[in-house]
Amino acid sequence: MARVLVPLAEGCEELEAVTVIDLLRRAGIEVISAGLEQGSIKASRGMVLVPDMTLDQALDSAQADYDMVVLPGGLPGADHLNNDSRIQKLITEMNQQQRYVAAICAAPKVLARAGLLNGRKATAYPGVLQALAVPGLSFQQETAVVVDEKVITSRGPGTAMNFALTLIEILVGQDKRDEVEQGLCG
Repeated sequence: MARVLVPLAEGCEELEAVTVIDLLRRAGIEVISAGLEQGSIKASRGMVLVPDMTLDQALDSAQADYDMVVLPGGLPGADHLNNDSRIQKLITEMNQQQRYVAAICAAPKVLARAGLLNGRKATAYPGVLQALAVPGLSFQQETAVVVDEKVITSRGPGTAMNFALTLIEILVGQDKRDEVEQGLCG
């Protein structure tokens, strides 16, 4: 079974976090939500999210072997992820191990800081990546979800459903994506 880690930070975009967690679980994927700190997370629109565990617990776990890490966006959530050395180390290691790293909305800036977008195609919330000097970045402004090898990016809350369905397709195949999408009356 595929295992996915979704780190949650104060001020994350709840629509992105909840959509990814919900749809991946509908597909039978094991999803671990992990707060940067102990306790509940107040998201960008005031929704309170309760992570499964802390990031330290998720990384120290005997089963801390993840197939994918998915970073929700939102502000200041993406900034908290970007400034967390554990997240930077994790995504760098995942990339080196040829595992999937995904980010949506403002969170692709976290991938950019780690150098994971250098020479790649990617998308993000308008203005997020354009403000950074990312060597060789081919910004795909009109594309909802961009897959460049093992790096997946998406634009924002309005693309969260397509983003999550794409992650399902990557992890467990087109048939499972179709099954989940059909169950949503899509």
